Amino acid sequence: MTVEITSAEELRELVGAPMPRAVTKERVVLHERDRQWLAASPFCLVATAGADGSCDVSPKGDPAGFVTVLDEVTLAIPERPGNRRADGYRNILENPHVGLIFLIPGRTDTLRINGRARLIREAPWFDDMVVRGHRPILAIEVAVEQIFYHCAKAFLRSELWQPQTWQPDVLPPRPRLVKEVESVPDTLAELERRYGPEYLKSLYR
Repeated sequence: MTVEITSAEELRELVGAPMPRAVTKERVVLHERDRQWLAASPFCLVATAGADGSCDVSPKGDPAGFVTVLDEVTLAIPERPGNRRADGYRNILENPHVGLIFLIPGRTDTLRINGRARLIREAPWFDDMVVRGHRPILAIEVAVEQIFYHCAKAFLRSELWQPQTWQPDVLPPRPRLVKEVESVPDTLAELERRYGPEYLKSLYR
């Protein structure tokens, strides 16, 4: 029998009250340690939701420090060439609330920042976001509303950073997956060429 939770009161009764430290760790201004974390992070996840509640989580990655800290309550994430779906960007136009998780490889804790975003198509700080000759055509500017560090338990349970647990070959390589699950006219050989050495050359163009 499936039993659904239907109220906040029922949920709280089930999971219990949060530890005081979990509540008081929230901040609204970037600390120097937050700036250092952002300078060391090469990867983040950007969660958005549209006006209708439909959600998107988009990975963003670049050399460490790709996020620009504009001041103690504002940061910016550059656009890089992708598939042009722009799901998260369209969500931001409808609903500015975003959730960010910043990772540092090998670290089991993460930095979480929530806030309100807007899309910027030009600003003086775009010049600071150039990587391999690519100057972003837009950036996500985030006004910080909530900051805190998230504990390591999820990473420890999953053993995410433990190389002995990695199984990259548990599924077919990217070209075969695309051929099997997506409606594409390309042959497998064409997809293998697309996702081969040439793919690395297209990261910033």
